[in-house]
Amino acid sequence: MTLIKSISGIRGTIGGHTGDTLNPLDIVKFTTAYAQFIGGKKIVVGRDGRISGAMVRDVVCGTLTGMGYDVIDIGYATTPTTELAVRMAGADGGIIITASHNPRQWNALKLLNREGEFLTAADGAEVLRMAEEEKFNYAEVDHLGKVTIDDTFNRRHIDAVLALNLVDVEGIRQRKFRVCADTINSVGGIILPELFQALGVDYEILNGDCTGDFAHNPEPLEKNLQGIMDKMKQGGFDLGIVVDPDVDRLAFICEDGKMFGEEYTLVSVADYVLTHTPGNTVSNLSSTRALRDVTQKHGGQYTTAAVGEVNVTTKMKEVGAVIGGEGNGGVIYPESHYGRDALVGIALFLSSLAQKGCTVSELRKTFPDYQIAKNRIDLTPETDVDAILVKVKEMFAKDNSAVVNDIDGVKIDFPDRWVHLRKSNTEPIIRVYSEAQTMAQADDLGKQLMQVVYDMQ
Repeated sequence: MTLIKSISGIRGTIGGHTGDTLNPLDIVKFTTAYAQFIGGKKIVVGRDGRISGAMVRDVVCGTLTGMGYDVIDIGYATTPTTELAVRMAGADGGIIITASHNPRQWNALKLLNREGEFLTAADGAEVLRMAEEEKFNYAEVDHLGKVTIDDTFNRRHIDAVLALNLVDVEGIRQRKFRVCADTINSVGGIILPELFQALGVDYEILNGDCTGDFAHNPEPLEKNLQGIMDKMKQGGFDLGIVVDPDVDRLAFICEDGKMFGEEYTLVSVADYVLTHTPGNTVSNLSSTRALRDVTQKHGGQYTTAAVGEVNVTTKMKEVGAVIGGEGNGGVIYPESHYGRDALVGIALFLSSLAQKGCTVSELRKTFPDYQIAKNRIDLTPETDVDAILVKVKEMFAKDNSAVVNDIDGVKIDFPDRWVHLRKSNTEPIIRVYSEAQTMAQADDLGKQLMQVVYDMQ
């Protein structure tokens, strides 16, 4: 059983002992600390389709009203929908009940400020401190809050996407796209059909029931997507679309059933945006170099940030980026809002295809071709991550061909490849990502670093 407190929120497995998992008592504690920190009177609450979602929502909403807050319960909603709802409703903050790509036994509280953006690392640390201190002050009976149900925000989110200047609604409609989408039996099965209808896109949904009983591992990686890849190989579709349970990550599949490449979701959308609005870009340290290449081609400056959405958005604001995100399929388009948004990514990608008049596989061939290997090492209670990172830094400190970056774990940059080793914000694992010209080279580089970890355990 696991409870993880990080920049990505408070997440854990459901059930078990207090302090070790995400259970009702701990949900009350963290929700109370957040409410006491955020201040104000109104909080938005949305949730994905997870089996535990209703239980967690009831505890969260009850706690917030007990603190004197009025709650706007927007029901089944994507993470970006909830982020936008905070701003649209003029709320003081928001809580998203989702564990994103984690398996079905997990859930989480993602915490938003009044801008509908994730709390900074410093603010998140203060919430955790307040939760541990447990000096709480609840409302008296005449000052309890109330819960209001509002299911209009899916439509308002879609309307906001269609209103973006670079979303070519008419061009998309004229192309008469036919798409196949795997929505993993979560909230994507509710909102994506509405988006496709609004864009005039013909569609078929796989795993479209919002039951929380995920049809496969919910992380949108190639090894988990054989069902939709086989479907695409049968023909009849222009594009395959895959989202994670809370619809902030996005992966595409070519018309021939081959992966477009999760890393190339952001690259392709950025290329389209930069064609129309030249400027700077940002992605995290674990993302492909292809974004750097595309940005420089358009005359912009590319910058990296530590992993974690709030780290990326903070850097985007610093450098005035017109597009950014994460290589895991997260597209952040400030013209809409500072949050990963698969709906925005889909609409911009379809706009690009419509204007270029090409197929998905033809579009993929226009970008620099890098191969990225994504490996992981499960942590044990005895694993000393800090000692491992120090050892890795020492290994490459005297290598004149390598640049060592330690703002987030350790990344070793070579002229023709890189490897990044860091502790995950969302799972009890060490992530080892590596990129090179071929998958064999990338995987070999990653395995070298993994062996260092195994030797120290």
